[in-house]
Amino acid sequence: MALAVFALNMVLILLFPPFDYISLARGNIPTFEGFRFLFADNGNRVINRNFLWLELTVVLINFLIAWILLRTVPPGEPRKTNFAQRALMVVVGVNLILIVLFPPFENFAAITKAVLPTFEGFYFVLADNSNRQIVVPILYLEVAVLLINASLLWLFLKSRTDATVSRDRVSDLARTVQSVQRR
Repeated sequence: MALAVFALNMVLILLFPPFDYISLARGNIPTFEGFRFLFADNGNRVINRNFLWLELTVVLINFLIAWILLRTVPPGEPRKTNFAQRALMVVVGVNLILIVLFPPFENFAAITKAVLPTFEGFYFVLADNSNRQIVVPILYLEVAVLLINASLLWLFLKSRTDATVSRDRVSDLARTVQSVQRR
């Protein structure tokens, strides 16, 4: 089920990628126009590749989260994730979706080639953003910080019982090997 939803999302994202409009009146500065059908007449529009890659990455990460959460565990085998880790994955998935739905924007008049971009605020991606440009460095920074924090929390929330069980198993195997060697 997760694979089917992933495939459908990938097809939709690739058929309706994000476009920037390049206006001669604005000094050829691309401004975010929204999502358009890929094979339509797109005139002075170019695909916003940075945002497209970020969308594809978020869908891939959410697919992997869904795959981990929805997998079935054979009877009698312990679950490899605990409740806190599964809840963390749900929170990370929702946060990734919100980051893509409300990206950081800057006004086209403030766009410069400076290393540090200006920042106007977070706006809904499907709203009228014709006078704004997505601030891609801030968007990548948001996703990277979320994933780094989630990874650290994942390790912090790991069950301590897994380590105990493996130590017990190692001890049992050592005793078994010793008893076999004595014979």
